[in-house]
Amino acid sequence: MTLIANTVVALVAALHVYFLVLEMFLWDKPVGLKAFGQSLERARASKVLAANQGLYNGFLAAGLVWGLWLGPLGASIKLFFLGCVLVAGVFGAVTASRKILFVQALPAALGMALVLLS
Repeated sequence: MTLIANTVVALVAALHVYFLVLEMFLWDKPVGLKAFGQSLERARASKVLAANQGLYNGFLAAGLVWGLWLGPLGASIKLFFLGCVLVAGVFGAVTASRKILFVQALPAALGMALVLLS
């Protein structure tokens, strides 16, 4: 069970590294425009805010990797950062797009459940 839990935690961390890249470096590029469904003008106007958001996603990924690196002693770290991801995902689903619930919040909730069960 621990292997499955750690795999899900690693996948959530990888997702947040991907979000970091999208928001910090690809926000106003074709990939970023498509991912977030926005115009080039709107992306250019919000580029600095997106980069800031991307940086926070990087911190979430770093926290999850830290928890994995600690091994069995990292369960509380993993739960804390998965909880942060879950809250951010629910907030994003309510305020921005329902899709965020499935892309961000659901994997975090699954990871939390698996960590608790392992």
